[in-house]
Amino acid sequence: MLAVLKKELKTYFLTPLGYIFIAVFMISFSFVFYSMMFNTTSDNLTIAKFEYVIANSLVVLTFITPVLTMRMFAEERASGTDQILFTSPRSIVGIVFGKFLAATIVILITILITFIYYFILTKLGNPSFKVALTAELGFLLVALAYISFGMFASSVSPNQLIAAIITIGFFFITSFFNSTSGIIASVSLMSMYEKFPLGIISLQEVVGYISFITLFILLTIIVLQRRKSVK
Repeated sequence: MLAVLKKELKTYFLTPLGYIFIAVFMISFSFVFYSMMFNTTSDNLTIAKFEYVIANSLVVLTFITPVLTMRMFAEERASGTDQILFTSPRSIVGIVFGKFLAATIVILITILITFIYYFILTKLGNPSFKVALTAELGFLLVALAYISFGMFASSVSPNQLIAAIITIGFFFITSFFNSTSGIIASVSLMSMYEKFPLGIISLQEVVGYISFITLFILLTIIVLQRRKSVK
C-alpha cells in the first residue's frame, strides 16, 4: 500500500494534477468568501461565517473531484497497463487503499489551506473555532464519499472521460435528492451535511458517510478482483 501511496502522491504533486485541484477549489472558495463578505448587511452578519462559506463551496467538489479520481484505474485500463497492476505482488486491497489515501491527503491539504480564511475572520470578529472544525469535518466526509464513488466509477469505466461523466452525474443526482423528502433524501450526501455547519456532529450522519465510503471502496475492490480473476 505504501508504494502505491507514494506513487500516487508523486502523480498528484510532480504533475499539475494536485495543484490544479487545490487551485481551482481555492479560487472558488475565495469567490464564495468575498461574495458573502460584501453581500452581508446585517449588523450580526457583517462577517462571512466560515462554516457557511465551506457549505456553499461544496458544490465545487461536483466538478473537480473527478480531477483526482477519473484516472485512478480508467487510465491504466485504457493504456493496457492494468495487466501490470493485476500481476504485481501487491494486493488489490492495498492498491485501492493506497490510491484512496493519496487522494485523501490532497483533500486534507486543501482543508488546511482554507483555514487561512478563518484566521482572516478572527481579525474582524470572533468566529467559533469549534463550529469551523465541525464544518470542516463534514466537508472532509463529503469529499471522501465523493472520492470513494469516483474511484469506483474509474474502476468500471473504459476511459477517464466516461469515469468523470459518471462521477459528475452521480453528484448532480445526489444534489437533486437533497431537495426531495422521504427515504431518498435521507441518503443524500448533501442532506447528511446540513447539521455540520450548525456545529452539530450527529452519529447518524457520520455513520452514514462512513457506510457510503466503505460500500464504494468494497465495490471497487470487488470489481478489480473480478477483473483480475478474468485476466
